[in-house]
Amino acid sequence: MRYWWGSNERAKRQVRSGGSRMSEPATVDTPLKKLVGEKTAKALATHLDLHTAGDLVYHFPRRYDERGEHTDIRSLDVGEDVTVLAQVQRTAVRPMRQRRGNLLEVTVGDDSGGVLTLTFFGNQAWRERELRPGRWGLFAGKVTEFRGKRQLNGPDYVLLGAGGEGEAAANEEVEEFAGALIPVYPAAAALPTWVIARCVRVVLDTFTPPEDPLPATVRASRNLVGIGPALREIHRPSSKEELYRARRRLKWDEAFAVQLTLVQRKHRAADWPAKARAPRAGALLDAFDARLPYELTSGQQTVGREIAADLATAHPMHRLLQGEVGSGKTVVALRAMLQVVDSGGQAALLAPTEVLAAQHYRGILELLGPLGRAGELDAAPDATGVELVTGSLGTAARRRAVTEVAQGRAGIVIGTHALLYEGVDFADLGLVVVDEQHRFGVEQRDALRAKADQPPHVLVMTATPIPRTVAMTVYGDLEISTLSQLPQGRSPIASHVVPAAEKPAFLDRAWRRLREEVAAGHQAYVVCPRIGEGPQSDEEAPREDDSGRRPPLAVTEVAPLLAEGPLHGLRIGVLHGRLPADEKDAVMRSFAAGQIDVLVATTVVEVGVNVPNATVMVVLDADRFGVSQLHQLRGRVGRGSAAGLCLLVSEALEGSPARERLDAVASTTDGFKLAELDLEQRREGDVLGATQSGRRSHLRLLSLLRDTDLIRDARAEAIALVEEDPELVAHPALAASVAALVDEERAEYLEKG
Repeated sequence: MRYWWGSNERAKRQVRSGGSRMSEPATVDTPLKKLVGEKTAKALATHLDLHTAGDLVYHFPRRYDERGEHTDIRSLDVGEDVTVLAQVQRTAVRPMRQRRGNLLEVTVGDDSGGVLTLTFFGNQAWRERELRPGRWGLFAGKVTEFRGKRQLNGPDYVLLGAGGEGEAAANEEVEEFAGALIPVYPAAAALPTWVIARCVRVVLDTFTPPEDPLPATVRASRNLVGIGPALREIHRPSSKEELYRARRRLKWDEAFAVQLTLVQRKHRAADWPAKARAPRAGALLDAFDARLPYELTSGQQTVGREIAADLATAHPMHRLLQGEVGSGKTVVALRAMLQVVDSGGQAALLAPTEVLAAQHYRGILELLGPLGRAGELDAAPDATGVELVTGSLGTAARRRAVTEVAQGRAGIVIGTHALLYEGVDFADLGLVVVDEQHRFGVEQRDALRAKADQPPHVLVMTATPIPRTVAMTVYGDLEISTLSQLPQGRSPIASHVVPAAEKPAFLDRAWRRLREEVAAGHQAYVVCPRIGEGPQSDEEAPREDDSGRRPPLAVTEVAPLLAEGPLHGLRIGVLHGRLPADEKDAVMRSFAAGQIDVLVATTVVEVGVNVPNATVMVVLDADRFGVSQLHQLRGRVGRGSAAGLCLLVSEALEGSPARERLDAVASTTDGFKLAELDLEQRREGDVLGATQSGRRSHLRLLSLLRDTDLIRDARAEAIALVEEDPELVAHPALAASVAALVDEERAEYLEKG
């Protein structure tokens, strides 16, 4: 049996030049060039960032193909780089029209209807003899489409031998494919999966596994195989059962490393000193509760008690407050801030945008009334000052606000990242509340905490529901409180998909429905994925993608079209992040005052914007938004007594993944169900901070969605071990493994997040 790499002769030469270059055992630190040759080692380093034997051994297969089973060819996407296991069905040779020579077309696939055409240019009779019907092979290349047929042009491939010829057993070069389960690795164009498989075989032939980092008691109690057998079976599985055992063990290593990191940091944080902020009877908080025009939900009361108890301790609170849009998180946070002010401290509320910061400022002033107007004629006796600090403040206003903060007269300070600038100092910062934490960088959050003499108490709020395993894994060093009830007066939100491409009349009906709401005295949002011409903004969807679709619809283009067309005669406003701050504030004030009927905006309205009279939202190009983002957006309507309506307009066709995602959003308002769906569609490394650090994620096997029980068990073992040995002094191999899997940069991300 022979290998063929199509036009990629370089890869062919690299593999043939490989092979073990040393007789002594290889360890995790052995450079690959000593094992597979300099050319192959250079390719592995350049294309896959693999430099040592340990790097390669921990480069796990992404999946396993099985002899006798075909790859699901029908599920392949055009433009995708793929490796498929398939059987040659037929070949055909025909002359090329535009140039001399012949074209060889090879059809591979299965009997279920999934077929793929391989095309080879030039006179290659030898290839036709090799690719004869009935032969099995791995074929790698980019999927293209020509006249409705999926194809790979000039793919790299390796043939797996013909039954009865005994080639696979006899030929040393294909030992990696001798088993029933064929590993398929994350690969690169210059390094097909079979090249990587051969390199792995060469390394494993002399590889000495590291000392097993898992304590023997954990391995025994959780029935886990040793690290050596696990690393061998993950690459060369002897059976499905042994592969399962290997994957389970290596997932444990990843889960245990993350949980140990979080539990250790939580343990250390419990020893940090902080100023206790105990409640004071008859002060601001009691006065605020007495003037609230409604009764707190039972959930708000329970969470309030948890936060009050945390604030009263001499160690810093680290709590995550999650709750559906409109569940009343702001009131809970304000009560915590008032408790800190009652104790003589200050509280800072950090918002991700100036629009949201200004709205928090107005909303808190309205809730506090005379209690928030210290120094004014109608102030209550125990009133505190409330200050807004943003980057757009004028010089005089900023100087005044900064002075109020520094001298402690402002008990509550609300702002954007401008609070982090030099010159904004606090007299006694006791509590930091971070709203929508996922919109802030780690360094920004940490900079605000550093403005206190002692670590302040920290309350993180999010309206994005977090699946339990994500909370346990990413926020494992925070206590978690959840608000699941909606306050009285909130109305239901109905959501519908508007298939603009299939049924244009439905879009016409959507605009008529919006006009009906405005005629009834209500207001509406129209949300677009893009601002318009100019540099790309964080609030915008990508302008185009690899499929060549048109650019997403833009606010500055859509607003005039609506004004001249289906929404003619209505008062239309425009809001996006590129407007000057004072203009953005003026637009939001006008919309809140009912002077604008329809607000055409980007996702700048995604969080915190509260206009109870807005009852309908039309999201254009809805398939360009993520699941959680759509859920957040529609939370802007139905905030008053009238029911809310969200219309998701899309050209995605029925049955497509994008359409199925929109249908799922329309089918439920359960944010936790949608968060699970969102997690299914996201790379788990993103959730774990890999993209934050810009480095390759070391968490390769663990699934936050599918490994819930394993993560829970790993956390229990981590808690028990850290209580017994906080710094893992008695477990040096484990400490080294944790450091390798969760490097310091990612550990800081987990701690500060």
